[in-house]
Amino acid sequence: MTDTTSENPSISPEPDTSREFSTAPAERSRISDLIEQIKESADKLADDQTSRGDLKLLSRTLRELRYAFKVFTPYRSRRKVTVFGSARIKPEAPTYVQAVAFGRAMAQKGWLVVTGAASGIMEAGHVGAGRENSMGLNIMLPFEQSSNTIIAGDPKLVHMKYFFTRKLMFVKECDAVCLLPGGFGTLDEGLEVLTLLQTGKRDLVPVVFLDAPGGKFWHPFQDFIVKNLLAGGLISPEDTSLYKITDSVDVAVEEVLGFFRVYHSMRYVKNKLVLRLHKELDEALLADINANFRDILKEGQFTVSGPLREEKDEPTLVALPRLVFAFNRRSLGRLRQLIDAINRGHVEPQPPHS
Repeated sequence: MTDTTSENPSISPEPDTSREFSTAPAERSRISDLIEQIKESADKLADDQTSRGDLKLLSRTLRELRYAFKVFTPYRSRRKVTVFGSARIKPEAPTYVQAVAFGRAMAQKGWLVVTGAASGIMEAGHVGAGRENSMGLNIMLPFEQSSNTIIAGDPKLVHMKYFFTRKLMFVKECDAVCLLPGGFGTLDEGLEVLTLLQTGKRDLVPVVFLDAPGGKFWHPFQDFIVKNLLAGGLISPEDTSLYKITDSVDVAVEEVLGFFRVYHSMRYVKNKLVLRLHKELDEALLADINANFRDILKEGQFTVSGPLREEKDEPTLVALPRLVFAFNRRSLGRLRQLIDAINRGHVEPQPPHS
């Protein structure tokens, strides 16, 4: 495949990420099979007499994603928060100052801050995090979208032509999402994240809508959700557990970090959902979970376990205890409430979402 940088100089030079991988033969075989499937799909495009315009779109999409995967791969072991917000916010604005404070706080906790790499809120997140703790996914537009000075020229910056590939990377690579005030793009990104979480197309992550201290930007958004979506039966009450609205950086940071206090990650194994945890659940909490969350079970009950046989391809997680159950794959808001109960260490009635 032709290297992306030689074909389009607007894409950042690739970092040197060469290293030794001790990939098991079975894993190498699965990877080879997937690459063969990609090649077969490419051959079928010729048989289908696909138009040149469609081929250009597919070619660019594959090259953008391949390059983005290459840039992000060395940082997969670090938690990342994606920060969305307007490029038009000025440095003196309270929301800009809030984004700086949030980026700084997350970087101090060892997190990487990923933004759209432009000005405004995106720049503010990087200002707070600093260049070393910043990653960027810049969109190529004819206006307002040059890279900010914090991330410009950094090997952790990727320039992308398509919004859909950029949004894929924003959501795929993050462990949390923070949205500050913004325009159409920010609303689009926020609603897409909520859609993916609500439908189970993305593993659960904390989502925070952060305003300036005393700010009211997100209040009408919450009112619309409650008065139209919830009251109209278009979403379930537990869906409001998928996000938090606040004007406090401390609350936003705690919402993100608290999500991973006990919970570590999740994985589906056949008909079971496996929650990997930082510590074992005590018997009382397990009993309360079985009593209060049976509505999300397809069958059986919640059980504690070590790693399942199918998880042997993730050796770094072998020491983590598990909570295993047959999830109905429908009640994602309730699943978030379960994770919150695990992190609190007890089950309690859910208060109205703030």
